[in-house]
Amino acid sequence: MTSTPFTPDPDAAVFVISVAAELTGLHPQTLRAYERMGLIAPGRTGGGGRRYSHRDLERLREIADLTSSGIGIEGVRRIMALEHQVDALRARNDELVAEVDALRRLLAARSAPGQTANKLPVLHQAVGQSMVVWRRGR
Repeated sequence: MTSTPFTPDPDAAVFVISVAAELTGLHPQTLRAYERMGLIAPGRTGGGGRRYSHRDLERLREIADLTSSGIGIEGVRRIMALEHQVDALRARNDELVAEVDALRRLLAARSAPGQTANKLPVLHQAVGQSMVVWRRGR
């Protein structure tokens, strides 16, 4: 029997604050401050204890990198918001590209030789031509 390697959900809140602090190199008080500022939102246990996910740890490392390079907290907040917006726009762009590709395939299938999607004749009127109705005199 072959076992498949377990890959944890990156959003699973599994790390207590002391472990998260050690893994990110930040003080637990700093983690609490970032939470108060709205930069991070760890999960909570039934008793109210904080639990951090892999994604939270990545975000904390990113915040630490930005602040250590001299960017203030408001700048970090703005950068994070813009990164979130870019991610959302990329996801929407991917959806639209998939939709356009599906429509192109549908159009190609409808215009394939030997297939008649519309059985009505197509009437083309050239620009600049007009039609005159002539009646025979009475």
